[in-house]
Amino acid sequence: MIITIGGLAGSGTSTTSQILSEKTGIPAISAGDIFRQMADERGMGLLEFSKFAEGNIEIDQEIDQRQAKLARQADDLIVEGRLSAYFVDADLKVWCTAPLDIRTERISQREHKTTSQARKEIITRERSEAARYLEIHQIDDINNMDVYDIIINTHAFKAESVAEIILKVTEVIECQQ
Repeated sequence: MIITIGGLAGSGTSTTSQILSEKTGIPAISAGDIFRQMADERGMGLLEFSKFAEGNIEIDQEIDQRQAKLARQADDLIVEGRLSAYFVDADLKVWCTAPLDIRTERISQREHKTTSQARKEIITRERSEAARYLEIHQIDDINNMDVYDIIINTHAFKAESVAEIILKVTEVIECQQ
């Protein structure tokens, strides 16, 4: 089964993907993993490659293409990335969401920043990403959830429960096939 897991920063996509992978034995890849691999291939550190990628839309496109290719070559794969559902032919497309204040707190703790700094960065990043997604991929409304099969509020459930919800949905899908 191919599953995509997307969501905004701090919504729990990485944690969900990791737990789901452990529970199912299905390998998980992330856009971040591919980004790091691309940096290594070019002999660049992450910071250097991040700066290079800022003005280079081909990097975003290559990440999406690599995710889609890996999914096409696999029988079972969990693909984590903000836009993965748009480019990966998946059996299940999941969107993780959480209120801004919760996401802010999570990022603040994870990255050892003040909540005001984390909040400011999240808002700036989301505006920037929306503009890039329109320019690079012609996604005119990143808030349109029609591409997803299930949307989970990760604040309403513990991370283990989020993975369990996804597992239950995969069981339903398998029964329908």
